[in-house]
Amino acid sequence: MTTPWGELALTRFPEDPRERLRAWDASDEYLLRHLAEREVPPSGTVVVVGDRWGALVTALAAHRPTQITDSYLTQEATRANLARAGVEPGSVRLLTTQDPPPERIDVLLVRVPKSLALLEDQLLRLAPAVHEGTVVVGTGMVKEIHTSTLRLFERILGPTRTSLAEKKARLIFCTPDPALERPANPWPYTYTLPDGIGAVSGRPVVNHAGVFCADRLDIGTRFFLGHLPGSGGDRRIVDLGCGNGVVGTAMALANPRAEVLFVDESFQAVASAEATYRANGVPGHAEFRVGDGLAGVPTGSVDLVLNNPPFHSHQATTDATAWRMFTGARRALRPGGELWVIGNRHLGYHVKLRRLFGNSQLVAGDPKFVVLRAVKR
Repeated sequence: MTTPWGELALTRFPEDPRERLRAWDASDEYLLRHLAEREVPPSGTVVVVGDRWGALVTALAAHRPTQITDSYLTQEATRANLARAGVEPGSVRLLTTQDPPPERIDVLLVRVPKSLALLEDQLLRLAPAVHEGTVVVGTGMVKEIHTSTLRLFERILGPTRTSLAEKKARLIFCTPDPALERPANPWPYTYTLPDGIGAVSGRPVVNHAGVFCADRLDIGTRFFLGHLPGSGGDRRIVDLGCGNGVVGTAMALANPRAEVLFVDESFQAVASAEATYRANGVPGHAEFRVGDGLAGVPTGSVDLVLNNPPFHSHQATTDATAWRMFTGARRALRPGGELWVIGNRHLGYHVKLRRLFGNSQLVAGDPKFVVLRAVKR
């Protein structure tokens, strides 16, 4: 990536030579160019929210910025990109969306997230640290910035306007108003599950902002809950890509002697899964881990993996994440262990599972979704 201060060699995490996806886009370039051309000095406490792969904080490393992200993969990509750029360890402070934010912010740079709820939550959490002189600039691709996006900035921070579009990217300029009366933060949000979905029927689910379908049970998960494997004694079960943890919680309720591991790359998701599990007073043992799939889980240590893999990486449609999840599951499963997958019918996951496991069985299906079972031989 060419920046006003030189060129940077940047990669995503994990690196996948098959994908050839860049670790930055035109909105990152537009923001950095604006900071340089307008002579906006990133001085004082610089906070970068939503940096996708660390491109912004790597370019601004000389100003010792703080990065706030919901993504474990973003943090790992940032560490690798900073090291590649020769940035001194500790120059950039890496925080998650679950960490307390800095007490004072002098420059706030916001990469607009896909989730409007996550943007709302983060702006409300950061607003007390913003003062009248804070420079606030948001950035995103034109298709990511809507009227609702601008209204959030205006409602939480102050008067807001946008730039002209360049290379399908746009900037957001916000003038903080310390006298603005901000709304209360509605996140995390709790709702009650419907009846007829097995062990979790009528039970509470807790969702932090940014978690998929945070205000209702999505139809894919609902279908999966109706076709989960039965009880089975002392098993080690993984809810892989756990989201709000409703699938793993359902299995824990039906298998009181099981150990359930909840894994997701989203800090918001794992916090939601733990809150959902605790809210239901589930007996037994559970572990909650933020990470890259099943990396770090011992080989052959798991009996059952439940998975609803994403098929988007920000704006890119890709099967790379699903393939990594399936590969990691096969390694972690003991012989005879099972991977159960819910997915859209058109994604053809059965082909990948047969390539990897040598088998794939259709457990259930409807016109939109399929539940598949693969056994490690």
